[in-house]
Amino acid sequence: GLSLPRVTCPNHPDACLVEDYRAGDMICPECGLVVGDRVIDVGSEWRTFSNEKALKDPSRVGDAQNPLLNGGDLTTMISKGTGAASFDEFGNSKYQNRRTMSSSDRAMLNAFKEISTMADRINLPRNIVDRTNNLFKQVYEQKSLKGRANDAIASACLYIACRQEGVPRTFKEICAVSRISKKEIGRCFKLILKALETSVDLITSGDFMSRFCSNLGLPKQVQMAATYIARKAVDMDLVPGRSPISVAAAAIYMASQASAEKKTQKEIGDIAGVADVTIRQSYRLIYPRAAELFPTDFKFDTPVEKLPQL
Repeated sequence: GLSLPRVTCPNHPDACLVEDYRAGDMICPECGLVVGDRVIDVGSEWRTFSNEKALKDPSRVGDAQNPLLNGGDLTTMISKGTGAASFDEFGNSKYQNRRTMSSSDRAMLNAFKEISTMADRINLPRNIVDRTNNLFKQVYEQKSLKGRANDAIASACLYIACRQEGVPRTFKEICAVSRISKKEIGRCFKLILKALETSVDLITSGDFMSRFCSNLGLPKQVQMAATYIARKAVDMDLVPGRSPISVAAAAIYMASQASAEKKTQKEIGDIAGVADVTIRQSYRLIYPRAAELFPTDFKFDTPVEKLPQL
């Protein structure tokens, strides 16, 4: 490939040139020869002082391009004319903005802001926000969910994006950071899957295990045991019809009670977003076969026969 010509001192080609910003010169440090003059300054042309922050921004460029908006958001806004040349003989402005932001773009921008806010509250990474934005744009342009609140669609899109990226969140967790009821998010979720003809993988108790256990401050050994218990309980068909979240909560309760780090149903219920009664019901189903559910290398602090019977 072609290499760009390098500016060097003719007498000292290996010397590292020094840049004099004020004069715009490149100087050889060995012999003081000005090798290149008129260096282009790529810094900003103005200085911003701390007390000028509130005044108008002197930046000459707009926001970054947003491919999700029509026209890539690369529109030009013409300001009001001041001189005589800006007006025709009737006093009307000669140059006018052809279009300001359309209502659909405005609605999408508001939804994208809402999605970013929700994702920030539950610490979701950028790739999930991008996937949610794309899902929302597809749904919005299809107009198949007309009449539903944009916030509800945005919340459902966030739920779907989390599941598709393999980091599912529960409806309750999405509901906690959104202004929409769990019921409405659930409705929109079903409608979006139908409209986009897409699907999401089934959630399993293992998807939530590491997050719930780390939020409860449980050690790795208890987390691994709880994951094993939940998987074994499902394989042995001990918990038919139970939601994976309540099975995960019951498994964490059983594993923590057998270890030194005991947690109450209330503590686990608050983190997992399930009621104590739900944990008890799932726990009663797996308790009779508790001895078969633990991994072989588990170090018991409380033996199986002494586990709470509820």
